[in-house]
Amino acid sequence: MIWTLTPAAILWAIGLPSLRLLYMMDEILDAEVTVKCIGNQWYWSYEYCDYAGVNDDNTTIAFDSFMLGESSLQPGKDQRSLSVDNNLVLPIHTSLR
Repeated sequence: MIWTLTPAAILWAIGLPSLRLLYMMDEILDAEVTVKCIGNQWYWSYEYCDYAGVNDDNTTIAFDSFMLGESSLQPGKDQRSLSVDNNLVLPIHTSLR
């Protein structure tokens, strides 16, 4: 019984202060831009939700990003299986969700 309870007590003694510190470090920011990314089988779907800085009617901006074919790659610039036709562009110095 002692061999089981002693390690469990040690783990509780280490874990509880760590969880408290982790909770105190959690920073909740009000997101300025929400990006919804959906991975489909052969492409990515992106959607800028609640991006009111560009449009006044709170509509979403959505587009798909398809992988470039072998014939469309530029030598020395594009990488095979990593280059896409529409890149996702994220603003800097803003809080994102």
